[in-house]
Amino acid sequence: MTLDGKVALVTGAGSGIGRATAVRLARDGATVVPLGHRQESADDVAQEIRRDGGTAVPVSANVEDAAMMRDVLARIDQELGRLDVVVANAGVNGVWAPLDELEPDEWSTTIDTNLTGTFHTVRYAVPLLVRQGGAVVVVASINGTRTFSNSGASAYATSKAGQVAFARMAAVELGPRGVRVNSVCPGAIDTEIDDNTEQRNTDGLGVRAEYPDGDIPLTGKDPGSAAQVADAIAFLVSDAASHVTGTEVFVDGGQSLIV
Repeated sequence: MTLDGKVALVTGAGSGIGRATAVRLARDGATVVPLGHRQESADDVAQEIRRDGGTAVPVSANVEDAAMMRDVLARIDQELGRLDVVVANAGVNGVWAPLDELEPDEWSTTIDTNLTGTFHTVRYAVPLLVRQGGAVVVVASINGTRTFSNSGASAYATSKAGQVAFARMAAVELGPRGVRVNSVCPGAIDTEIDDNTEQRNTDGLGVRAEYPDGDIPLTGKDPGSAAQVADAIAFLVSDAASHVTGTEVFVDGGQSLIV
């Protein structure tokens, strides 16, 4: 699963799944462009990659800003001359609240970052990807795709469902041009994203249900790791997945099968 000679853009690379993916793809031989919301976070990932002997070109941008993402892709073209892999990972949990308490700007912030940000990332990458063919992985979630038990997460779940639909549409459109597009749908993963989630009055929302003991069939109460998601992404962007496109890979230890 070598990526020697290839260039990979990873958004949301400052922490969690994005960081683990950037490090993993560099280890597989890619020149990685880790994109962070802040330049400091991108630089930090780049330093880790370089310490391991890899090559990184750190950049910063807000994925919801079309002009910023257009400029990032123009810089990649100018400095590196190609792009083979895109991992659209940048995202937020946003505000989880009852529908009649969720404010329109809170809804928009989540949709703009998670869904529109994915569109911007892929849209401006397409002209580079189609030159030699490539692979895109969209980091979605079990929420909004298999799991709907997190009441109050309407904006988040909608954004993640939209990402999967977008990836499928893009797979059909870009397949004849040599670009594969897939999604990964993580379940409970040990990252920092939950620390940035605002929940308001979600206790008692939805329908109560009893589930089997142990939230995750493979690991019980223990969440998965960002590195395990990165492993799945590394497979999907490699030639080992050369005939895989328009599909979702659930990286959740079977969690979404029972909750």
